[in-house]
Amino acid sequence: MAEVVIMPKLGFNMDEGQLVKWHKQVGETVKKGEVLFEINTDKTTMPVEATADGAVLKILLDEGQFADVFTPIAVIGRSGEDPDAALAAAANGGGAAPAPAPVKAAAAPAAATEIPAAEYDYEVTVIGAGPGGYETAIKAAQMGKRTCIIESTYFGGTCLNVGCIPTKTLIKTADVLTELREASKFAIEGVDPARVTVNMKQLQGRKNTVVKTLVNGVKGLLRGNKVTVAEGHARFVDAHTVAVGERQITSEYFIIATGSSVFLPPFIAQEGKNDIITSTEALDLDHVPTSIAVIGGGVIGVEFAFLLNKLGSKVTVLELMDHILPMVDPEVSELAQKRLHREGVTFHLGAKVRKVKDNTVYYELDGKPCQVQAERILMAVGRTPNTEGLNAEGIGLAFDRRAIRTDEYLRTNLPNIYAIGDVNGKVMLAHTASHEGMVAVDNLCGGDQVMHYDRIPSCIYLEPEIACIGLTEAQARERYGGRIKVGKFHLAANGKSLVEGDTDGLFKVILDAELGEILGVHLYGRRVTDMIGEISVAMAAEATAEEVIHAIHPHPTVNEALGEAFLAAWNGKAINSL
Repeated sequence: MAEVVIMPKLGFNMDEGQLVKWHKQVGETVKKGEVLFEINTDKTTMPVEATADGAVLKILLDEGQFADVFTPIAVIGRSGEDPDAALAAAANGGGAAPAPAPVKAAAAPAAATEIPAAEYDYEVTVIGAGPGGYETAIKAAQMGKRTCIIESTYFGGTCLNVGCIPTKTLIKTADVLTELREASKFAIEGVDPARVTVNMKQLQGRKNTVVKTLVNGVKGLLRGNKVTVAEGHARFVDAHTVAVGERQITSEYFIIATGSSVFLPPFIAQEGKNDIITSTEALDLDHVPTSIAVIGGGVIGVEFAFLLNKLGSKVTVLELMDHILPMVDPEVSELAQKRLHREGVTFHLGAKVRKVKDNTVYYELDGKPCQVQAERILMAVGRTPNTEGLNAEGIGLAFDRRAIRTDEYLRTNLPNIYAIGDVNGKVMLAHTASHEGMVAVDNLCGGDQVMHYDRIPSCIYLEPEIACIGLTEAQARERYGGRIKVGKFHLAANGKSLVEGDTDGLFKVILDAELGEILGVHLYGRRVTDMIGEISVAMAAEATAEEVIHAIHPHPTVNEALGEAFLAAWNGKAINSL
């Protein structure tokens, strides 16, 4: 007899579950104990096994939809059996499952016609569910605002799906690969470096699992905080109304958080047949290219250069400027470049790329024509704000070039509309977007917060890592003249770095010479991305150099080098260096 499959209750507090994936489709056979589907509850994805042999006769719940626990979601049985009869029998008490309840899809906003015209559907509506968008929506809901979030592509945005998280997942494998190949340095025998390789299929599987877990977590957090989700592309009708498909959503406030997309420069001509990829495609490579030319020496280009070189590609980086990583103090970026070059990455700085033809990049260097051929060409020259289709210009929003203009309070020129993250073009980092969202929500709730763009840390995931905040030395000298102090501490004198087997590194601190105010900190060393938060806190608290010096940094850590660098800057002398 056919069996009705129900949404299981996998926890005491579980009231509903989201169907993440069906492992079997209608007509396919399944054995008892074989995984039939996966469900998501809060931040956990759980596989659910079939309780009987049979064929899948009917599926009642689509992937991505929600259903109450004990709700029928499928029917399995012998081929030819009537699934509707099994459902009817269950409804009448003839089966194990209760009567079917309506399937709950992601909640949709109420139509404007269902409420009085003088009221809004929502108090706050966020357009875009990237890291800035979804955290902003949750914050608004936690502040007691009726909140809606609209997403057209994927939850978690670029950072989670095709940016920060997948990139760092791949880089982690590169780090492990390096550790294994250098095992003999740590007195470990039996590891043949020549036989240590990476299974790209498994690596992509691990990356996808990490991303999927976090995406499901985002959806669970939105649901748990009672944020209404509308899926589709938002288009402004007026300052208080957007259209999403056939529906219209009205809101007292809108927060635009649509992010950015890869920029493909029109000034680089393309001829013939080319295998050009962006960072998005680079994350899904099914094999390691024998060679790759990277156009752009910013964070994205350099991180991929590092990653692909570690995996075995012959990497060439073409950068228009005279140094890589322009937001980093040149003294630090030069050290990173030297390390990458030593490990096999070729750099051509000051290179003016003219065209790509038949997988050959043609460029000028010192006025001379040059070219480099590669299996793949990675375009990594920046990103552009996502405003297409919003009708932002149509409702009168002001722009700075391609970005939506905002003030220090994150307000646009329309008082009820805010813009955060990459779409305002100020600092294109996920944590910037998230913090901008907190500022925007506080302000629309009556607060008076401003955004401090001079206190935003940046992290670059190489080996070793780079982390920086504030001004470079050149910027500080331009702004403050001779009224600055600079201190440096090389990690060759740091005990923990010696233990780790990597003494490449420099901690550089830039201070106001009169007040001891922290103007900039640039770190190059192991685990520095986990340390820069200390400086972010110090700058937010307006701590002075002396206060950082008096803070006790534990030993042995790489972190204690921070105290040494501040001593070198403020007192002119570190303790553990000559």
